[in-house]
Amino acid sequence: MSCTTYPQVGNFSSIETLEPLWLHHADGIEYLHGRISSPMLEFHALRIDLSKPNIQIFVGTGDANGNSTKVSSFVRDNNLTAGINALPFDVISASEGRPIRNMGLVISGGRLLSGANPYYDAIVFYKDGGAAIVSQSSIHSSSIDNIENAVGGFHQILAGGLPAARTLAGTTRHPRSAAGISADGYLYLVVIDGRRTASAGATEHETALLLRSLGAWDALNLDGGGSSALAMRDADGNTRVVNTPVHNGIPGFERAVAGCLGIINE
Repeated sequence: MSCTTYPQVGNFSSIETLEPLWLHHADGIEYLHGRISSPMLEFHALRIDLSKPNIQIFVGTGDANGNSTKVSSFVRDNNLTAGINALPFDVISASEGRPIRNMGLVISGGRLLSGANPYYDAIVFYKDGGAAIVSQSSIHSSSIDNIENAVGGFHQILAGGLPAARTLAGTTRHPRSAAGISADGYLYLVVIDGRRTASAGATEHETALLLRSLGAWDALNLDGGGSSALAMRDADGNTRVVNTPVHNGIPGFERAVAGCLGIINE
């Protein structure tokens, strides 16, 4: 596994005019650190080629015992190349190892670890190599034979290249985590910083537009706010959070979360 982390930052005038210049991070994984001037926000993104035989998806409910974990610990302890927080949960704390309940779907290696929340959507990775964003209401314990991995979030925000209608009215800005997929087999993982002077956060609509500008066709809004974190392993094997999480109003303070979505690069 060869990983390189680049300090360069791409500066863009707007979300719609963004033209991503992806930088190699590892075989099948590219990275982009960008800033947008209008609206003022900073983001980190990964583009993962799901067709690569060395790329695998890894989903977990937390640490090895299903307790709370930070995304950085999730990546480090599972020897992953990268990972992002995913679905909402019931206990908000910076402390790891606490009992925690996932509020939505988690399927890992074909095993159902957490049941579906019918009010929300999920990103699903099928055993035949395909991926899709679907309503969790369509997934039942008796109908997961064709699913290898899946993890819930909140709602689908981009569908067929168009922002979902529900995103048009929202004006609230928050840190955001999101996952997107393209028609040609790429997975996109994005974290948008917020709650600090240099990055105001994004609305759901802006998040959808950003995923589209990066190349996604469909996208899912994951748990955000103080939970938003994207962790990556560098060339020396060290794991760090590349964005600036803000837990309890403290920039750089990482929250312990529940279900996470990770990438293995063998």
